[in-house]
Amino acid sequence: GKLTLIEAAGPGEIRHIWITMATGEAYHLKKVVLRMYLDQEKTPSVEAPIGDFFGLGLGTYTVFQSALLAVLPDKALNSYFPMPFEHSARITVTNEGSQDITDFYWNIDWVRLPSLPAGTGYFHAQYRQCTPCDGWYHGNFYGNDFREARKDARWRNVSGEHNYTLLEARGDGQWVGVTFSVFQNQWGGWNEGDEMIWIDGEAQPRIHGTGGEDYFNGAWGFSSLYATPLVGLTEFHGWEPGSRFSHYRWHLEAPVRFHESIRATIEDGHANLRSDNLYSVAYWYQTEPHAPLPQLPPASERIPKFRSVGGPGQDAAMK
Repeated sequence: GKLTLIEAAGPGEIRHIWITMATGEAYHLKKVVLRMYLDQEKTPSVEAPIGDFFGLGLGTYTVFQSALLAVLPDKALNSYFPMPFEHSARITVTNEGSQDITDFYWNIDWVRLPSLPAGTGYFHAQYRQCTPCDGWYHGNFYGNDFREARKDARWRNVSGEHNYTLLEARGDGQWVGVTFSVFQNQWGGWNEGDEMIWIDGEAQPRIHGTGGEDYFNGAWGFSSLYATPLVGLTEFHGWEPGSRFSHYRWHLEAPVRFHESIRATIEDGHANLRSDNLYSVAYWYQTEPHAPLPQLPPASERIPKFRSVGGPGQDAAMK
């Protein structure tokens, strides 16, 4: 069923959202969908599984604190994104699971404003996933296989054509960050993937990073959890198949501004050689109209689960 959490008349600004629920439904964080409609839009500005929106992209509760999202003991989902609206704001949740959610509570703090400044950017969030990503390497990460792979033309990813897309948007706006979760299908680490960001249709990426842990402000791989106001690793379970990673990064200190379009991407492993399951929500502000959001996959396809893709750690599946 569907539940409307708020229907407010503007001008105003939502400042804080608090939600908690109790249910026996497995992976309910992936099955309940959050949508937001600002100023009588026909298509939502926000559409994402509720867990992913609050940084829980693998469907389990982990406690962390950041500047814009916080999950507090034990199952309190908090958002502090400012969400201005001129005429109206409507937020809904839809349960796509098989069980009723009998205990669902929420509190939304918002303020009335006399008016919004001209050119105000509206809050948006888009969910994406690949399950699995289509990696090109299925050998081992040692020995002759790997030495040969380094000679492959695909080892140098210049175009970014097969990168995982975090955000694709058209209009005039500013990207403010991302939550990003990985369920590994292969041994090793997804995190040699670089972020590559194109602004306003430029031929070359404006930003080309040096690796996943670097983008999330760590170094030399990951070794322990961390949560700061702007970056965090909130889930981490080693490097074998089935390992789980959840991260966030907020671009508050260094705004990523665009006037026509943005395409923000990241590789799955070096030059997209891996075939992991990736889940993300990108958050941004822009003037309307916005491009339609990506189609939301069915609930059954949003559940993290091991995929047989061959490659390191999956040798038996290759025989």
